[in-house]
Amino acid sequence: MNRLLAAAAVALFALFAPGGARSQAAPDMEILPPPPKEVGFDQNIGQSLPLDAVFKDETGKNVRLGDYFTDKPVVLSFAYDTCPMLCDLSVQGLASSFKGMNLSAGSDFTVVTISFDPRDTPERARVKKEKAIARYGRDGAARGWSFLSGDAPSIEKVTRAAGFRYTWDTASNQYAHPAGLIVATPQGTIARYLFGIEYASKDLRLSLVEASKGQVGTLVDQLILLCYHYDPKVGKYGPAALGAMRTAGAFTLLSLGALVVVMTRRERKGRRTPLVPGEGN
Repeated sequence: MNRLLAAAAVALFALFAPGGARSQAAPDMEILPPPPKEVGFDQNIGQSLPLDAVFKDETGKNVRLGDYFTDKPVVLSFAYDTCPMLCDLSVQGLASSFKGMNLSAGSDFTVVTISFDPRDTPERARVKKEKAIARYGRDGAARGWSFLSGDAPSIEKVTRAAGFRYTWDTASNQYAHPAGLIVATPQGTIARYLFGIEYASKDLRLSLVEASKGQVGTLVDQLILLCYHYDPKVGKYGPAALGAMRTAGAFTLLSLGALVVVMTRRERKGRRTPLVPGEGN
């Protein structure tokens, strides 16, 4: 029995051990190289996006980035159209994340996906948009999600302000780039970054509520924001102990207040009730 327990312990250690231990256990396993230093996301929270940057939308129409910043928060993502894998996964993952919210693109927020490859065209952007909208599957989404392409100066202007760092990899003949998105205010100020290729609906919704300053979402969202805070290191929302205590305290006070009101009304009602003849004798 002791030998079996020891063998099980070794197996569990091999399964859950840190990367260094796993690599020693499997020396033939391929180790992927780290991403280039030029690739990453600088979190320029509070910085303004260049709303005067000019692009073409998926129909070939000349547009300014500022055309998409009106009265709604904006989800901004970067994806080039000939990317062999990551960009397509990111766009489709974004569509899936949108499906998990009861906020809708077009009515509650705007989505802008910009290609960072100056060789891309509106025709390619139109194909990518059709796939994304089909995945999203929500009415009105087509008018709320635009795919833009542009020249190198316009791309450089926006990606630099957004902190989106990428580089051309000659060995693989493709761009090396990070995966993530930006949530911006209706005025074009960067509010939040979320990382990955698919995003928790809670994080995305809270980011939109914060960026809109409460103009979208519900009172429940505002209460949740008291209990959660944004962690820029991981680009997610986590529990905030102080906020939770404040919210719990507020609910406790409201409950006590309601109890006092109910008891007071009952007491007044009891005083007004006339005595039945013969009672109290």
